Amino acid sequence: MALGRPGEEKSITDAKAVADWLGIPFRIYDLSAEWRHDVAAYIGETYLAGKTPNPCIRCNERIKFGLLPKAAFADGFGFFATGHYAKTGVDSQGRAYLCRAVDRKKDQSYFLYRVRKDILARTIFPLGNLEKSEVRRIAAEFCAPVASKGDSQDFCGGDAMSYVDAPDREGDIVDVDGNILGRHRGFWHYTIGKRKGLGIGGGIPYYVVGLDARENRVVVAFKERAVAKGFKISSPVWLASDNDLREASESGELFVKVRSAGEPKGPVELLGDTCIVPDGLSGVAPGQSAVFYRADYVLGGGIIDSILI
Repeated sequence: MALGRPGEEKSITDAKAVADWLGIPFRIYDLSAEWRHDVAAYIGETYLAGKTPNPCIRCNERIKFGLLPKAAFADGFGFFATGHYAKTGVDSQGRAYLCRAVDRKKDQSYFLYRVRKDILARTIFPLGNLEKSEVRRIAAEFCAPVASKGDSQDFCGGDAMSYVDAPDREGDIVDVDGNILGRHRGFWHYTIGKRKGLGIGGGIPYYVVGLDARENRVVVAFKERAVAKGFKISSPVWLASDNDLREASESGELFVKVRSAGEPKGPVELLGDTCIVPDGLSGVAPGQSAVFYRADYVLGGGIIDSILI
């Protein structure tokens, strides 16, 4: 896949070297136009709508685990394997499932919840049961061409903000009561939970809790008022059945992640499109994804639409 980003040619060269080393065919599927249409445009549109995009989830759904495996399957390949840190399989009833990886620090299941079940059923994650250190040891032991290559970045497109096609536009930074505390150069330069670089003086720190696209305002609050008691989701994608979701919610076994890093938080309750967080949750940002777990299993998730304070 050629995206024209810095280092892309080196990545293609490395992939070719590994394919030659393994003695397997090497093919390039150029989906750069589709990436610009489905991912790059989405990034800019989401920021300008006052929300925080998640380009990796979008790319996985539309490109990496969408168009790419379809092209490979059309060429006769039976399965699709990647280096993502996650686990998948098919249960006794023929249903595909997705689980967290053994290496919790590298786990990428959060980014994969929107992958279609029929694609998951034909996907293999060879690294899911390995720690990253073990992967590097094995690669070095077998003298793999990329054994010492650095870790890949989360977002393959570089600086996500570079996809916002809009000139800076000054506006007010206000508290939750509407009091003006400072000025900003465009609400899209801020994300929910941001604390540093607000330029509104010292003392007790403020956190960004809202982005008002219509009024071009950034809303801030002290930490105790920056905690969400719940949120609503839209565009849900579920791997679990309605009964499984209800049972997990009612039994106190439903947990959620609203960021890729860290452990799932909870227990939480899911009532239709509304997630209730009894203990509160910080950093909940419209536009990002909420992914629900029961133990290590990904039950599904949706796009955060609004926050309940």
